[in-house]
Amino acid sequence: MTTATQGSEVFAHMTGRAVEAFSMVAEANQKILRDLVDLSASTAKEGVRLYAELQSSAVEALKEGQDYLLSRQSEIQEAPRDPFAFYQKGVLQSVEGAQKAFKIIESNAQAMTRSAERLQVTAEQTGKEIQATFAQVAGRMKSLYSPLA
Repeated sequence: MTTATQGSEVFAHMTGRAVEAFSMVAEANQKILRDLVDLSASTAKEGVRLYAELQSSAVEALKEGQDYLLSRQSEIQEAPRDPFAFYQKGVLQSVEGAQKAFKIIESNAQAMTRSAERLQVTAEQTGKEIQATFAQVAGRMKSLYSPLA
């Protein structure tokens, strides 16, 4: 009878430890999923921020283009009087337009770089938190299943 009682106690003890282990794993999974959801939300937020910056830049470029066309339209009427001045002004405006376009491209590239850097920092933080969670679970599992002294 004592053997049956001892077996029952060992079984109950092992079952309790197994339930505790499953509980630890479930908590860890929950925390990791929460971290990944936070990372996804941060990524989406960063994407919206970058899109807004790029959209603002595109609107600025469109406005510059419209201004250029409007100014050229009024100058076309004066072109027959002084064609050389008309062409010279057109070349200068084209150079200025190209410089503005390159500045817009540069600012877009900088915005994308800043966005990528922010995403990298967020991803690294999330990775460290997930690693810490795994380390914590591993430590708890070791202590749970270590031989009783």
